[in-house]
Amino acid sequence: MSRIRQLRKEKGYTQVKMQMLTGIDQSDYSKIESGKRYLTFEQCRKLAIALDTSMDYLAGLTDEKKPYPRREVE
Repeated sequence: MSRIRQLRKEKGYTQVKMQMLTGIDQSDYSKIESGKRYLTFEQCRKLAIALDTSMDYLAGLTDEKKPYPRREVE
């Protein structure tokens, strides 16, 4: 999951900051970044929002980092 790590570092976020933004436990987040654990759909959605990108970019389906237009999340 090098794209997640790359985006996190570009934003200047720590893994602890990602935990605060997403609610994903830091140890789980670390495993996701290192590829030792797969993302759930909900985790992917939360990461895409926190990193201001699309789920498609995180999944490697596009090279466009810019997120799609979003509606307000409840």
